[in-house]
Amino acid sequence: MEIEFASLDDNLARFTLSGAKPGFANSFRRAMIGEVPTLAIEDVRIYDNTSALFDEMLAHRLGLIPIRTDLSSYSTQEECTCGGAGCPSCTSTYTLSVEGPRLVTSSDLIPQDPKAAPVYDNIPIVKLTKGQKLVIEARAVLNKGKVHAKWQPTLVCGYKNHPEITINAVCDACGNCVDECPRSILAVKGKKVEVIDGKLPSCSMCKLCEKACIASGIGDEPAIKITASPDRYIFVVEGDGSLPTKEIMVQALSFIKGQANELEIQTSELSGEEKK
Repeated sequence: MEIEFASLDDNLARFTLSGAKPGFANSFRRAMIGEVPTLAIEDVRIYDNTSALFDEMLAHRLGLIPIRTDLSSYSTQEECTCGGAGCPSCTSTYTLSVEGPRLVTSSDLIPQDPKAAPVYDNIPIVKLTKGQKLVIEARAVLNKGKVHAKWQPTLVCGYKNHPEITINAVCDACGNCVDECPRSILAVKGKKVEVIDGKLPSCSMCKLCEKACIASGIGDEPAIKITASPDRYIFVVEGDGSLPTKEIMVQALSFIKGQANELEIQTSELSGEEKK
């Protein structure tokens, strides 16, 4: 199994996964979405709210603000030694006190731990008019996306089978398939149609080129064939900034490895019991 990166930075990763079964590819996707823990605001104490929004709407908006997460500094409340009471090892506290007229944004959330600040400073929360006031205290905890979407570290996380394009010797370079391709990945070179270098991953496998080839009267079978590789996948992962995309991938793979080890232990125990 191999991973080859086309691009990688803190917020976006594009890579090809090779030598894997469809089940593993989908497990990898699901783990990145739902099994990687991040910080998100869970509890909000509202001392004063004379804005146009109800308390529940404000709490919902605060919960969806991405928060920078240092997994080495925080643990889940279930695993914390405080038993979920809310110590600095499992909880990050924020305060907000604003009076209008002005727009309240994520930059107004003052974190107790500077490393757990909101990812972006310009996320709108509510607009206050003259005389309106908002005073709150919020607590963020570590949890996973399978519990609630606000803990998902990814904005986009998906994959597709890697396309394979085969052009046989029957091709007469008429160019109909080139004109029909919606993503411009084909070109006529000499007396044959070829895939432009570096553009193969952009193929959507719509097979319009095959239909254009048949329509040209070449015969019963098109000279160009579009298929999907059975063990290669093109992934796109975009993070919300709470964790770097590389760490999202590493945490997801670690979760899958842990689950596999646990399954192996349990099946070994069952086998031992059967032998007895």
